[in-house]
Amino acid sequence: MRNRNPLTGGIVLVVLGVLFLLSNHGLLPPLGSLFDRWWPLFLIVPGLLMLARRWRSPRN
Repeated sequence: MRNRNPLTGGIVLVVLGVLFLLSNHGLLPPLGSLFDRWWPLFLIVPGLLMLARRWRSPRN
């Protein structure tokens, strides 16, 4: 049984998209340099969470 709502991933992507869109239009401080430097974390963190979830769940 999964603990997370299946909409969570989509919501996170939409929120990130809105933040970058607002930043591009000057309504938020520039996020480009932050994203340029730390983008691998957007892959590493979800991957680690997925691995941890698999290790904690009972094997079939």
